[in-house]
Amino acid sequence: MLGGRGVVTSAHPLASAAGIEVLLAGGNAIDAAVATAAALGVVEPYMSGLGGIGLALVLLPGERAPRVLDFVGAVPRGAQPDRAVAEDLAGGARACVTPGCAGGWLALLAAHGTLPARQVFAPAIRLADDGAPITRKNVAFFALAAETLRRSEEVRRLFEAGTTRPVGDILRQPELATSLRTLADEGAGALYGGRLGRAVVDAVERGGGWLSMDDLSHFQPRWRAPIRVPYRGFDVYSVPPPFAAFQSLLTLRLVAGFDLRAWGHNAAATLHHLIEAMKVASADRVAYAARDDVAIEGLLSERYAAARRALIDTERALPSEGERFHPERLAGQILPGHPAAFAAEHTTHFACADAAGHVVTITQTLGAPFGSGFAVPGTGIVLNNITNWLDLDASSPNRLRPGRQPTVNMAPTQVFRDGAFRLSIGTPGSFGILQTTPQMIVNVIDFDLDVQEAIEAPRVRVYRDRVVDVEGRVAPDVRERLTALGHDVRVIDDWSWVVGGGQGIAREPRTGVLSGGADPRRDGYAVAL
Repeated sequence: MLGGRGVVTSAHPLASAAGIEVLLAGGNAIDAAVATAAALGVVEPYMSGLGGIGLALVLLPGERAPRVLDFVGAVPRGAQPDRAVAEDLAGGARACVTPGCAGGWLALLAAHGTLPARQVFAPAIRLADDGAPITRKNVAFFALAAETLRRSEEVRRLFEAGTTRPVGDILRQPELATSLRTLADEGAGALYGGRLGRAVVDAVERGGGWLSMDDLSHFQPRWRAPIRVPYRGFDVYSVPPPFAAFQSLLTLRLVAGFDLRAWGHNAAATLHHLIEAMKVASADRVAYAARDDVAIEGLLSERYAAARRALIDTERALPSEGERFHPERLAGQILPGHPAAFAAEHTTHFACADAAGHVVTITQTLGAPFGSGFAVPGTGIVLNNITNWLDLDASSPNRLRPGRQPTVNMAPTQVFRDGAFRLSIGTPGSFGILQTTPQMIVNVIDFDLDVQEAIEAPRVRVYRDRVVDVEGRVAPDVRERLTALGHDVRVIDDWSWVVGGGQGIAREPRTGVLSGGADPRRDGYAVAL
């Protein structure tokens, strides 16, 4: 999808259309991004929404690097880890961190938008009031979340019928429309200290949860500096700690030492070295992402990458701890390094760009499908279950702690060359985000695929020990060679949502033409002007 005036790409065609509608009304890419974000919360109610959190990269015209907007809420200050069990973190009233999406969206508009909030939210409000058609992917995710939809009476009332509705039926959410109108008219204070926030807190308290008005009133989106690594003449930017995106950047640092192009796209040697690099980077992410003193300069330095690259065995798969902390070590397991010596997170993703040079790259989430499964009566708001990505084990660096900001896996990414924007890329997929993102970047930079080809190309995902999911489109002889190298290969669907749902925008450096790519593994759709 090519255009000169603007591109919107998201996980749903109606959300992409919402962004385009705002661009056509004279808005910029920031306005379009907020319109898309709000619409995704309506048409993908299981992935994101007002009860969720998010991270954004924002490039402004004339600037040579993006800024980061962090709208990830903290663990409630009243959380009681010693009295919690794993089930509390998986779902229900105790599973949520402070919702951040509403605050983040409105902060984007206040800082760099051009249109009034009511106009920007209008497409989402219309979709919630009038209803949106249920797609095949909607049906699949409703079915996947059937157990979550039994966690509260209110979420059952709102969405349980979706588990039996056919494709083409209409899902209406009038209460969510009212909440969106309230935010558009009254501003962020309606949730962060006002009557909408009071409804949320009252419901959580009745459910035995921890979120309080104090948590909501103290929430503020924060602008941060990005982190960066060079990769084959390009500069790759993403979000800083306490978020886990550095795993993706470290993976690129590691594979920069190998000639992937010579081996070939998705060849056995290419995939083997990518998989082993992901394991090394994952070991460092598990060990350091949740630390208050993470040595990010050391982690992303070339000297550290060279030391860690030496762990990769060209002829043998090594065991990995897996995607999250595990107290029991495997024999020969890849262990974290010592980056200080080298110093000098089910989701949706979307992106918007305009001719003036604004580019917005956002990942936002409820955690699992339908988050905590806890909905707030009368508001249409489903709360996240982000505490599920924290640990109760006292020995884990990622332990649940009151007031801490969770180490989520979202990794919105932008790529530059010589200070000029070239690519926006990102994906949902929990811990898989940190593996899918570098694969898509390698597809573009090492193998000259366009943004749509880079997103569609078959992918892999690495788990504990030597287990690796491989999409069925990867050639049988490649899968056989990976098995011979010691990988425990599990063949998954040809187009599997398990390996994410990437969305991307590229800019052609000579003409400035924008191209959008969207993932057929979800309901992805790119629209250009």
